[in-house]
Amino acid sequence: MTQPDDLLPAGLADALPAEAAAQTRIMRNALDVLHAHGYDRVRPPLIEFEHSLAGRMEGVSVRRMFRFVDPASLRTLALRSDMTPQIGRIAVTSLADRPRPLRLAYAGEVALIRADQLDPARQRLQLGAELIGADSVAAAGEIVSLAIESCQAAGASDLTLDLTLPDLVDTLAAGTFPLAADQLEVVRRELDMKDAGALNDAGGADYLPLLYAAGPFANAVDRLAAIDAGGALASRISGLREVAEKVAQMWPDVTITLDPTERHGFEYQSWFGFTLYAEGARGAIGRGGTYCIRGADEPATGFSVYLEPLLEALNGSGEAADRRLFLPLDHDRQAAARARAQGWRTVAALSEHDEAAVLGCSHTLQDGEVREAASRYA
Repeated sequence: MTQPDDLLPAGLADALPAEAAAQTRIMRNALDVLHAHGYDRVRPPLIEFEHSLAGRMEGVSVRRMFRFVDPASLRTLALRSDMTPQIGRIAVTSLADRPRPLRLAYAGEVALIRADQLDPARQRLQLGAELIGADSVAAAGEIVSLAIESCQAAGASDLTLDLTLPDLVDTLAAGTFPLAADQLEVVRRELDMKDAGALNDAGGADYLPLLYAAGPFANAVDRLAAIDAGGALASRISGLREVAEKVAQMWPDVTITLDPTERHGFEYQSWFGFTLYAEGARGAIGRGGTYCIRGADEPATGFSVYLEPLLEALNGSGEAADRRLFLPLDHDRQAAARARAQGWRTVAALSEHDEAAVLGCSHTLQDGEVREAASRYA
């Protein structure tokens, strides 16, 4: 019987055998893609000094992190809420002398002190890749392609790629459509909320056309280009077109959209950002884009996917057949080893009372041969 002390805090949950196995499988498949493309895996610690975690990327908030005092150093520590700043730290410290561009991959647990409104989970399994030393169009194209290939290798299908320009308002406010400092954040917020009336009231009338430069990529990017008075966004729009063209050529079944004012989840990205969606998942399965690593002012491009929504998108379709083989007490151990090499999961009897069907085994090893197990109720 479950006792009150057995309950987990809100936003935390156990991954039981089937889910844990699926998470491991899709993580391995995605990491294999990253490895094949030359991305070396690193494993940063769960806990770091608060200042280090918060100081490497623009927009990273310590209020999202669990924090406590280290009894050894008496400094404030934090439990990571995002692994990307840690990869940035590794790149500009321990790997500062490595040739650029530097390709790094990672996978691990992160924790949030508060859940997102769209996702109640406070513990997540994050996987991704970072291309350190480049934030060019070519780098953006490589990272987007890598994110798509990784998600497809994990089993996701019917993907939608939504492109955005995280620094769009800042770029326009600095020249073409100037804004006062106290207007800037208000205009950003109302664009994000898609509230035309509030945007106009905030003095952002020049920005109203951006609300309609969203949707299927081909039409939306043309509408965005028409807004680009003075050519302030010409290079960014050219970059978007190049990335979209590459994706369309490699994966014609991936839907490409554009929402140039989308800012949710893009706290530290610079000129380019993207979100990945998959059929069956309630929200985004991944995000990425270009950014700058503080302390070294080094450009980078990367992406992260979260395995829980990715697993939700699979909806059981990514489950591998569980081939369990029962090993009697007197089984042939060499035959059992050969069976495991062929992909069988073996379950050995511990007593003469153990039965194949009770232990979830469809087959049994008899006289060195794999044979179908008799039903318990036969």
